[in-house]
Amino acid sequence: MNRDVPPYVTVSGHMAKPYGINLEGLKRRGFSTKVITQVRQAYKLLYKSKLLFEEATTQIEAMSADCPELVPMAEFIKNAKRGIIR
Repeated sequence: MNRDVPPYVTVSGHMAKPYGINLEGLKRRGFSTKVITQVRQAYKLLYKSKLLFEEATTQIEAMSADCPELVPMAEFIKNAKRGIIR
């Protein structure tokens, strides 16, 4: 089944799996160390924690209140019609 890839996330392999955040791309676009840390934390909540998908999504939405750069990720996850790669 085809699924979407959230902003800032990289994937790898046939039958793609999440691989990490696009650190180089974030640095090239001028994201601060603080913002990159927040993006990494959101990635870990979504892919590495033992939280349910809905719980992780809720926490990422809460984080986006303090870090506007996470808004695209939170909105994308919430509105993905085909679901996201997990």
